[in-house]
Amino acid sequence: MTQHGGDFVAQENGGEHGYDWSDPRTFFLEAGSWGDSCVLEGDDAHHLLRVLRLKEGEDIRLLDGQGREGAFRIVRCGKGRAELKQLEVWHHPRPQSGPVLAAAWTKAARRSWIFEKAVEFGAAGIWFWQAERSQFPVPEEPKESWRGQLIAGAKQCHNPWLPALRTLPGGVGELVALSQQEGFAHRHVLLESTLGPSRMLGPEDLAGPGLTLCVIGPEGGFSPREAEALQQAGFAGFSLGRRVLRWETAAVLCLGLHWWRSETK
Repeated sequence: MTQHGGDFVAQENGGEHGYDWSDPRTFFLEAGSWGDSCVLEGDDAHHLLRVLRLKEGEDIRLLDGQGREGAFRIVRCGKGRAELKQLEVWHHPRPQSGPVLAAAWTKAARRSWIFEKAVEFGAAGIWFWQAERSQFPVPEEPKESWRGQLIAGAKQCHNPWLPALRTLPGGVGELVALSQQEGFAHRHVLLESTLGPSRMLGPEDLAGPGLTLCVIGPEGGFSPREAEALQQAGFAGFSLGRRVLRWETAAVLCLGLHWWRSETK
């Protein structure tokens, strides 16, 4: 066993290579493509070969977004591809607690930032739900480009787990139903003071055992019907203070509170 990042994780292939895990040269390879020998292609290969100009014999880090992290050596460089040899692999267990952010659908310019911060702060999932005051319809399925943004964030912060993505075009009814099916340990909704009782959200509310679902409304706020539906379904009402915060500010504050609590236990 090897200790890395504060958790004990299973290790393969011994650890005799002494790879420097502070090295920032981190790339992503889909889980099904891993093996003793594997090939890096596409944008990651371009970055490795043309931007960083790495050579045969140099070592890199790979992530698969499903808890696996490995040290690999470049054994051959070709046109648009790099052949790799596995040196060491670590398996990080999925965190037992974490926030799932259920954010009402809003402008695209503000979503990309959320993907990056969600990975950095260890979100377990990101749900986009169709609110009555959302400006545009939410897609039926998550877009592939969203996952690409999560991967970019994971490579930057070395998080071995990607948040799970969902879209909920069925509005607050689908959100409530799915929250009940998933069996969350805690379900919170951030409400304006005029829509129901709430108290200030604190770190202690976001870092208990199990997953915590945190629902955020759109820029125009929840409708009275949505707020009532969530509270009747058992969601606890919380506030982030007296100021009106932007959608992305509220989302990142929730994630940051959980991260701070989890890191200071």
